[in-house]
Amino acid sequence: MAQVVGIDHLTIRVSDLAASKEFYNKVLGFLGFTLEWEFDSIAGWNNGLTMFWIGEADEKGKKHPHRVGNIGFHHYAFELGARGDVDELYGFLVSEGVKIVDPPADYPDYGEGYYAVFFLDPDGLKLEGMYFLEKVKKLAARSGGVRR
Repeated sequence: MAQVVGIDHLTIRVSDLAASKEFYNKVLGFLGFTLEWEFDSIAGWNNGLTMFWIGEADEKGKKHPHRVGNIGFHHYAFELGARGDVDELYGFLVSEGVKIVDPPADYPDYGEGYYAVFFLDPDGLKLEGMYFLEKVKKLAARSGGVRR
């Protein structure tokens, strides 16, 4: 039986490739990604575990800006290694003038120790930096105390 071992990549469409590339290069660079691939209307960053791609929307697509509630992309969460990393990301985002949807906060309804910041890219696509203690504990229990 085939088994998924991880998410290899995500590709999103953007309205202005140059502006989005500048935004993602800063944010993803801060998060440990490196711009690895560039073609005419697409760019991809890699952190050694997953890739994040942006591609410019076509003219028809640019006539329909992103709207929360539409079918499709809702948000993308970057799992961070520690609670303090969420605060560090938030400080970086504020220093870069990134639009913050929700500053760092606890979300106990999501599970034990869920802590996150939510922010927007230039097209209003929602992104999240999060740490989830409950997930860390479960992974450690499954692997005999060592987090993968």
